[in-house]
Amino acid sequence: MIYHASPVKGLKVLIPHTSNHGKPLVYFSQKRENVLVYLSNAVEKFCVENGIAHTGPYKKWASYGFEDGILRMEEYYPNALSETYKGVSGYIYRCRPKEQIIPQQDIPFAFISSAPVAVEGCEFVSDAYEEILKAEARGKIKIQRYRDMTDTKLRWIESAAESEYRQNRDHPEYRAFLKAKFSEIISGL
Repeated sequence: MIYHASPVKGLKVLIPHTSNHGKPLVYFSQKRENVLVYLSNAVEKFCVENGIAHTGPYKKWASYGFEDGILRMEEYYPNALSETYKGVSGYIYRCRPKEQIIPQQDIPFAFISSAPVAVEGCEFVSDAYEEILKAEARGKIKIQRYRDMTDTKLRWIESAAESEYRQNRDHPEYRAFLKAKFSEIISGL
């Protein structure tokens, strides 16, 4: 069984869409808890809530990685997890693909498909934040909260935010998000 998360209800077939890799793909994970991060996009949620118009795909703010094969979410600014996921609902689709899926080399337990994949079942998630906290309590996800970041990590976050802001002049919605979340760093840029 593999899993895919989406805010879209009622999907019967998962269709490949152009991704960060520049080609149409569908993304999956063997671990249900790993797809919870895809139920919300911090940049998109910020823009919608603040009336910032945008066309095309939103930039991603993906502050997660893996530690000993377990998803590790990191809060790069105070309350990032609750701001991004609290109150967000969505769907986790279960698939048992007969089509060929390929392991995604840079993400543990992840797979991609360039072909449509039939949905076998679906689960409604009423609050992504609550599901993430439940997964943390079961040891399925690790969370590095902002308040617990080391000084070294905080300096790296500041540098990354500044670099992202400078490099994305053609994405005003992303820059608005960065300026709001990292105002002390970006105010002078």
